[in-house]
Amino acid sequence: MTYVWQHKKWPKLIWESAPLLSLVSQARKAQGVLLAKVKNLGFELGGQAQADVLTEEAIKTSEIEGERLNRDSVRSSVARHLGLPVVGLKPATRSVDGLVEVLLDATKGYGKPLTAARLKGWQAALFPTGFSGFSKIRVGKWRGDEPMKVISGPVDHEKIHYEAPPDEKVELEMRQFLFWWNSNSQSEDGLLRARVAHFYFVTIHPFEDGNGRVARALTDMALAQDEKLGTRYYSLLSQIMEERDEYYRVLEKCSIGNNITDWLAWFLGCYSRAVVGTEKIISTVLEKSEQSRESSFRRR
Repeated sequence: MTYVWQHKKWPKLIWESAPLLSLVSQARKAQGVLLAKVKNLGFELGGQAQADVLTEEAIKTSEIEGERLNRDSVRSSVARHLGLPVVGLKPATRSVDGLVEVLLDATKGYGKPLTAARLKGWQAALFPTGFSGFSKIRVGKWRGDEPMKVISGPVDHEKIHYEAPPDEKVELEMRQFLFWWNSNSQSEDGLLRARVAHFYFVTIHPFEDGNGRVARALTDMALAQDEKLGTRYYSLLSQIMEERDEYYRVLEKCSIGNNITDWLAWFLGCYSRAVVGTEKIISTVLEKSEQSRESSFRRR
């Protein structure tokens, strides 16, 4: 078995353009329709829609990793960070606050350079106690000398799904990744770039924990750069959660060899489904706003 990072052409990744053309077109069409509707939202409605989406993003990116967050705690953190009312909401935990801050920094700060220090800060924010569950982990640093493997199954009968590059290569791999990220934002299609970035980062797996959540924050950042919009009106992570089994299956399949066409094809379809699904979020926000106006009118 040869992992993608062991391929002689790594870190150059290849894909077939022909199967992706129609998928890019569909994704761009859905994106255009959504952004046109967003322009019709007032500032207050935009804030409510963003709060709904950000709450879902935080909850779902954790659920993908098997961690369930308290919705009220997440909503409290989101509202406070967006300057929305927090009356009746319980204070958020430090880890929830950290996750919300990472997601906001990735989108609102999409124009800032991506650096090693910034990535390490994101990972540290996800684990403010220095623990992942009951295990002490390295925070704010690249991983240590323990082999990084993705495994499943009971002890002595484990299945290895993926093994990342050895720790002594992580520093160089991340320098190459950051150079790639900061030098190609104008030369590659933004939707494809977001998906390549996700795959590229999780292939390196530079942290002891939090790699998936950081990779998905990077996807949000790349999409924000593509849209030139520091707010999120659709929840890509909710859609990934719905398709989590396929998400991991395609990641595992493309981690072997060097062709990531299947990964890009699945992710483009997932993006389109997420954007179309956000119609429900916007409709709900508009409905709540209309009900609020009617209630206010009756009180008068």
